[in-house]
Amino acid sequence: MDRRKFISTSLLAPFAGSFLQTCGKINMNSNYKFAIATYSYWHFREPKVTVQQVIDHAHNLGVDGVDVLHVQMDNESPEYIRSLVDRAQEKDIELICLSIHQDFVDPDKEKRNKNIDHTKKCIDIAHDLGISYIRLNSGRWNTIDSFDELMANKGVEPILPGVTEDEGFQWCIDSINECLPHAQQAGVVLALENHWGLTRTPEGLLRIVNSIDSPWLGVLMDTGNFLEDPYEKLEEIAPQTVFVQAKTYYGGGEWYTLDLDYPRIAEILKKVNYKGYISLEFEGKEDANTGVPKSIELLKKSFS
Repeated sequence: MDRRKFISTSLLAPFAGSFLQTCGKINMNSNYKFAIATYSYWHFREPKVTVQQVIDHAHNLGVDGVDVLHVQMDNESPEYIRSLVDRAQEKDIELICLSIHQDFVDPDKEKRNKNIDHTKKCIDIAHDLGISYIRLNSGRWNTIDSFDELMANKGVEPILPGVTEDEGFQWCIDSINECLPHAQQAGVVLALENHWGLTRTPEGLLRIVNSIDSPWLGVLMDTGNFLEDPYEKLEEIAPQTVFVQAKTYYGGGEWYTLDLDYPRIAEILKKVNYKGYISLEFEGKEDANTGVPKSIELLKKSFS
């Protein structure tokens, strides 16, 4: 059974009641449900927008889910997690993904172990939130300290001196393998994103995913992270995509701006029979209170 079919089947059974209830919210002309990533309202700059506020925005905009950025959470206490679950239920919103940060690309095994432990802790948080997917990163070489400089260099950075690229990939593969039993036990799918570092290219992303024989690992397609010739690259990763984060850039992007053809991206996903969430990551400089609604309208129109 392929990854996406397994994931859709295995995750549906425990939540069949809530799934059928939320089906009533789906546009019957679309195979998709739409969500808002909390990141859309907070680009790591003050003032910080709370997860609860984004849940309210999602409800008011008539979307189905919220994709939670882990570092945007106020804390990790059981009381706080329960408050998010209660708020989401009150607003008829699904919490669908926990987007986390970790770095498996490090020659120091102790540091990799800390990131493995962090990932396992986040799997538990996702489980307690009722979330089915975790956004996973490979990590990067960290030979460029400034993220602004990394973006100016289009995400490309030199390999650490004294090690090889093959070693970096093996560290990442081994670390993910250590996390997968915990993910399976919790019923949480790890979705590896085409992000900076080893997964900056389709070849790097698929090298990792295809090296791991587990239906609990899939691909998270970020539509805005292939900076050149994005459509051919998105086509390469589409067959294994289990979750989609869709970027928009109204007002110009925080680090770069892409003029993405979303009807074309919708066709790419349609060809591989993707029927999951489309989660908005608004990364424009326009006020989110106007940029997010315009983005949701764009996505719904493009994917209808």
